[in-house]
Amino acid sequence: MRTSLNALARDHLGVARAASSGRSAVTVHGGHEAALRQTVMALRAGEHLHEHEHPGEVTVQVLLGRVRLVAGPDSWEASPGDLLTMPRRRHRVEALEDSAFLFTTALRLP
Repeated sequence: MRTSLNALARDHLGVARAASSGRSAVTVHGGHEAALRQTVMALRAGEHLHEHEHPGEVTVQVLLGRVRLVAGPDSWEASPGDLLTMPRRRHRVEALEDSAFLFTTALRLP
């Protein structure tokens, strides 16, 4: 199966811009029952994903815009084509401008 991440990013960025929450997301692979889950997320400038922890590995690949990953006192900015690896502590993602990214999570298998 083929999925255009660029098309999804553009579409969901349009939805996020119009939404009262300023965000939109769609799972493109996996789900809650799978070890690997990939979700295209879009955030309007100034919006963020609330601070959280994840029990497995997490990456963010920026598709459109610019984002900042914040984990405690540390932060990293990323632009299209950049890949951020989430630290294993509480973190959040902030949209510095209207942005879309591929959020990938992988749970540890027993």
